[in-house]
Amino acid sequence: MADMPGKNHTPDVSVIIGAYEAMPYLVRCLESVEAQTIGAERLEIVAIDDGSTDGTGEYLEEFAARTAIPMRVVRQANSGGPSGPRNVGLGFARGRYVFFLDADDYFGEEALERMVAMGDRAGTDVVLGKIVGVNRGAAKSMWKETVERADLYTSNIKFTLSAQKLFRRDLLVRLGMSFDERLKTGEDALFTMEAYLRGNGVSVVADYTCYYLVGRDDGKHVTKSGTHVLRFDSARALMKLIADLVPRGPRRDNLMVRPFVITLLPQFGPSLLRQSEAVRREKMELAAPLMEAYWTPGLARRLKVQERLRLMCVAQGRLDLLLGILQFVKDKKQPKVVRKGVLERLYLAYPHFGERKGLPDSAYELTVAERIGGRKITVPERRSAAFVVRRLARKVRTGAGLVLHAPQRAHRR
Repeated sequence: MADMPGKNHTPDVSVIIGAYEAMPYLVRCLESVEAQTIGAERLEIVAIDDGSTDGTGEYLEEFAARTAIPMRVVRQANSGGPSGPRNVGLGFARGRYVFFLDADDYFGEEALERMVAMGDRAGTDVVLGKIVGVNRGAAKSMWKETVERADLYTSNIKFTLSAQKLFRRDLLVRLGMSFDERLKTGEDALFTMEAYLRGNGVSVVADYTCYYLVGRDDGKHVTKSGTHVLRFDSARALMKLIADLVPRGPRRDNLMVRPFVITLLPQFGPSLLRQSEAVRREKMELAAPLMEAYWTPGLARRLKVQERLRLMCVAQGRLDLLLGILQFVKDKKQPKVVRKGVLERLYLAYPHFGERKGLPDSAYELTVAERIGGRKITVPERRSAAFVVRRLARKVRTGAGLVLHAPQRAHRR
């Protein structure tokens, strides 16, 4: 463990780096901290070598000996995941804010200066800095504009729940927050969502690339994908947190879109077609209590048709229908757009649409939440208003006739 100078000085940011087998990516990572325009005197680094064997720990100690930034290095046996090192780092942190920097990734030079300025100006407890991918994808929908206070329920910030954000340390200490080391995946989503919900607001810095998310050439990453059981554990934990902190209603439905679409839905994608019957049944059984507890009509209407269809199949235990829809998707077929009913609602005619023993038509309905995603579709021409009025009038007359004639038939008997 390297000694940390300046112990009486409170830095603005504690940069916490959990590192495992991080060479040579760690070199650029640390250089990006050293290059921060906020200045060395406003920073500290807390780095945890999580049992590396590739020289990661030695390089951390070498860097600590020569950098102007106060730095503590902790070397420990491998913990099996990112939560343990982050919690250790959080225990040593002294800054007003903390930032969890992955050892494979790196900062833009002005990142911390801009994010601290935003947090101080807005008084928020979480600050998101724009993230871009390097040799990998990264979410984009939440970086459209810089905002001092984002609306968690209507914005897309709920879709970025990774730990790479600026958190006000007072919030974490006051709430006793830490990463759940029992979860082997999705632990950062649980931590970040709790900070979103229990903190004093979230800011977004979208006009500058603050963070570069690196895809390693060697295919090694700290976070392991794990088995499908671990994914269900992650979904269950996040859904329960949201339900515990947000009352039933539209706001909860808005937030539940995230665990249902990002965590649960991929378990019921086309890959299910290749899996054994035993795995399919196990997934349905794991999902059943989650659907029972948290699935609502309001949530369903917030999803795209294909997403809603797949999850409604799961909710109703209809693996047979689900497999038919997945094969349709796998074959890259496009559903026809159908107008149906007196009000001429629009539906996407995926497999089993309109079948008596299938899903209700509402499962197939195009709603405001549907985004066609650039795919051109042909929408049937709407019938004239006069036609609709005549059709409604006919139904009213038919309905009235049934009511009037029923007593007469009973009287004759």
